[in-house]
Amino acid sequence: MAPAGDRSAPPASTSAGPADIKLSSWRAKQVEKAVQSLLKFVGQQKDKANDLFDDEEIFYLQIALKKMPMQQRKDKPVQLPLPHPLFTIDGLDICLITKDSEEGHDAKEAKKKLAKLEKNGGVKKVIGTNKLRTKYESYEAKRQLCKSYDLFLADNRILPSLPKLLGKSFFKKRKQPIPVDLRKGNWGEQVKKACASTYLYKGSGTCINIKVARSSFEVQDVVDNIHAALAAAVEHIPKKWAALQGVFLKTADSVALPLFQTLPDQPQKIAS
Repeated sequence: MAPAGDRSAPPASTSAGPADIKLSSWRAKQVEKAVQSLLKFVGQQKDKANDLFDDEEIFYLQIALKKMPMQQRKDKPVQLPLPHPLFTIDGLDICLITKDSEEGHDAKEAKKKLAKLEKNGGVKKVIGTNKLRTKYESYEAKRQLCKSYDLFLADNRILPSLPKLLGKSFFKKRKQPIPVDLRKGNWGEQVKKACASTYLYKGSGTCINIKVARSSFEVQDVVDNIHAALAAAVEHIPKKWAALQGVFLKTADSVALPLFQTLPDQPQKIAS
């Protein structure tokens, strides 16, 4: 994986700060301390394992909701821009899934268009839905495909059909494809935007996990991304800030460090 891209001028739309977090007990210092503690934990774990590889840990923002939201589409993640991108195109193996007509030429046309862009627009592999149905029909083939690429993009017209075509591996690993509009001509820009963002995956549970940083980031960069991701994510949660029970920061293997917690709502009595 390559380091994050240029951080010198984050877009205005991703510059959320502590003032944008509408939680009464939210404290920027507490966020900073949690980030420092998690970075220290990751460093200690690598030292204990005598890890000679430069693998990075992903930091997750975990949002606990007071109530289970209504069932929502799981195949269409919500794009959340970050001031400090998690990845750059050069550091990713990207697979693009395209819509195939009956003739099956759409994937070939996509490859021709990408060939005209610098480094194929960052896309390493193009797979049409016809090939997805045949070559990747077995569970093992689907699992291997999931492991082979860092990021999957897909023509937004085929999103509803992808859960069945891809299988459970993609959704368990939070690697379901990111929608892009291939009817537009700016494919290169769409791929860059997909890499520069993080994603909110809606489900039916009360816990939401959002990738917000990597262990190679500076403390302030992690803090900036936490504020940006949380402020953007709440806009897509019913009842917004009032729905939040707690906000935590963790890696895949660490405990969840609290950034915000509140008492559960008291059950309302039914008047007799």
